[in-house]
Amino acid sequence: MQPLTRLGGHPDRTKTPGVETNTGPLGHGLPVGVGIAIAGQIDQAPYRVFVITGDGELQEGSNWEAAMTAGHRKLSNLTLIVDRNRLQQGARTEDTVSLEPLADKWRAFGWNVAEVDGHDIAAMIPLLDGSIPRERPLCVIASTIKGKGISFMEDQASWHHGVPSADQFAIAMKELEA
Repeated sequence: MQPLTRLGGHPDRTKTPGVETNTGPLGHGLPVGVGIAIAGQIDQAPYRVFVITGDGELQEGSNWEAAMTAGHRKLSNLTLIVDRNRLQQGARTEDTVSLEPLADKWRAFGWNVAEVDGHDIAAMIPLLDGSIPRERPLCVIASTIKGKGISFMEDQASWHHGVPSADQFAIAMKELEA
């Protein structure tokens, strides 16, 4: 957990309102989200379920089992946001296991797919605010650049777990404010 924030490297359900499960084991977020969405479907509950995953995490098989189940059950109450920054711990995703054609894979499992610039929040709002009726789950592929706008961090896999020093933090803030 980073000082002065409830959003650390891994969200903690005991410290972050709205977070239902802790992260850590890769590949478990989407299956848990699918289970919650199925419960909502069975109960005819009005809530919606949001899951955020990194693209490297999609190399875990349980995600694809969950994707098949969500598409089969037409879980329209489920939205998955994929942070498509093409980096994972220690390497580029495409050098480890290629994910492309990513959007086509989700469509093949029966999902609606939207591809957006993940840095453009205004473009994402209509996809997430519930104003667009759907009959299937939605996968939002949000193309991002890890560390965008910070010269020494941008698009660097080495910052996957990095914590800036006080000097680096000061440099980063100047670059972001410029």
